[in-house]
Amino acid sequence: MTAAPTPSTSNFLRTIIERDLADGRYAGKLWAGRPGPASVQQEGKVDTARIRTRFPPEPNGYLHIGHAKSICINFGLALDYQGACHLRFDDTNPEKEEDEYVRAIIEAVQWLGFDWKYDNEENLYFASDYFGFMYEFARALIKSGDAYVDEQSPEQMRETRGTLTEKGTDSPWRNRPVEESLLRFEEMKAGKHPDGAMALRAKIDMGSPNMNMRDPVIYRIRHAAHHRTGNDWCIYPMYTWAHPVEDALERITHSFCTLEFEDQRPFYEWTLEKLADLGHLQRPLPQQIEFARLNLSYVVTSKRKLLELVRGGHVAGWDDPRMPTLAGLRRRGYTPASIRLFCERLGVSKADSRIDYSVLEQALRDDLDPKAERRVAVLDPLKLVITNYPEGQSEICSAPRNPHDPDAGRREFPFSRELWIEKDDFREDPPKKYFRLFPGNMVRLKYGYVVRCTGCVKDADGNVVEVHAEYLPDTKSGTPGADSVRVKGNITWVSVEHAVAAEVRLYDRLFTDPHPDSGDKNFLDAINPDSFQTIQAWIEPGIQAVPENYWQFERLGYFVADRHDSTVERPVFNRSTTLRDTWVK
Repeated sequence: MTAAPTPSTSNFLRTIIERDLADGRYAGKLWAGRPGPASVQQEGKVDTARIRTRFPPEPNGYLHIGHAKSICINFGLALDYQGACHLRFDDTNPEKEEDEYVRAIIEAVQWLGFDWKYDNEENLYFASDYFGFMYEFARALIKSGDAYVDEQSPEQMRETRGTLTEKGTDSPWRNRPVEESLLRFEEMKAGKHPDGAMALRAKIDMGSPNMNMRDPVIYRIRHAAHHRTGNDWCIYPMYTWAHPVEDALERITHSFCTLEFEDQRPFYEWTLEKLADLGHLQRPLPQQIEFARLNLSYVVTSKRKLLELVRGGHVAGWDDPRMPTLAGLRRRGYTPASIRLFCERLGVSKADSRIDYSVLEQALRDDLDPKAERRVAVLDPLKLVITNYPEGQSEICSAPRNPHDPDAGRREFPFSRELWIEKDDFREDPPKKYFRLFPGNMVRLKYGYVVRCTGCVKDADGNVVEVHAEYLPDTKSGTPGADSVRVKGNITWVSVEHAVAAEVRLYDRLFTDPHPDSGDKNFLDAINPDSFQTIQAWIEPGIQAVPENYWQFERLGYFVADRHDSTVERPVFNRSTTLRDTWVK
């Protein structure tokens, strides 16, 4: 794990880890150097990793900002407590999983600054590697009388499961002989029965107040090719059963989950205790601990809805800069450090809450402000002609690369007779307290001269197409006369002759509703029609439009060279965020 350790801000997860370490709960835990059941682990040595955590994504989509919190928690805590964090692909659902998503997840975790190495271990695992172990464990539960094959249809199982106020009803197959369940289970594995014809269920308590304990399904039939095992299997374990088994095989100590898994914890513990009692898993066993998930305003994080955005053509792909995926945020211009800072600021709690999108944007500003080089860009150009400046002449002006970092040095750029300025920096009839260019007013061209506006040129429709001004020769920034004339306005500019043409993509929030998918809303109805705009702009010369180079365009915000489309010959910049929150009411 390569990211820097996170600040040791106290939270309940740290308290649990520190208590367990002080009590020696996992001090004698054996680890064979690879995942496996008790027969493998009992030949291992005492684990040198003080704790083991895991990040277990399902490869059925791209990781999003909500996953970033889990990544930072699991990898960060392992790093802080001299432990190991495993990256495990929970690929138990063959119909939705693809190798594309595996590659994208690996890239995203590494981009955030983490890896899964510990000493000489490469702790990258797939749940599908454990299918053989799981099958044998399921057979063991049947033999011990703790599981049975149910031949009710899925609809009948739902009907007999009961409600929150009514107990469930026993399946007519619940007390079938062990040998009969074993035979049916082997037939399921052999592909002799269609999808939904039968399922393997744990035998727990159909009257339990926790509906998750009412004989949950362990295995179901799915005649579907798996992205790694092909057609080797046509039965697949349910996630709620596979999850604890995977943790135990990998000797995880602390299994951190989001709050929606809290009601599943009794089944998690039941599974582990049963299999440990049967001699298939070695103690000490993992413990599941829940924390609040990340809910961000103006965002949807459901993989189904994100997939709908992609397939419906509402966005340009999983890495569209408006998407909350890590790939999209990366392309938008978010840095790994800014996302880690955002997650650190959120903290860890047991209470669900919704975080405003502005908190994420501010984390990016705080990360980039001290290190992003400054440049000038004109996004809505209007020509300014300095009528008393000699034609064909130019001179060099200079400015700090970053005002917060004197060691970064200065940058140089030319000043000439014709300049591009922002159209909004001129008003023929200015409102009150408008201190930029208007006839008769003086402003400073930032890093250049003070100029006095003398008028403008209009086209046949009355639109201003050119502004005229005269410069005051002794007022150049950085010279003794720079302070001889006091002005209230200060505007940015680039030389027409020397400016670099660039495509600039202005991105904004994808949704206008802070809670686009709450209640009965159709989240597609809240798509922001102004979330994407492409313009042709002029950029200060000398900028290196290398993909993923970050810049602050003065007065405009933070921008990044697009990691896919930008080239030296054809620069493309994405606006990552504005200099301040423009959504404040």
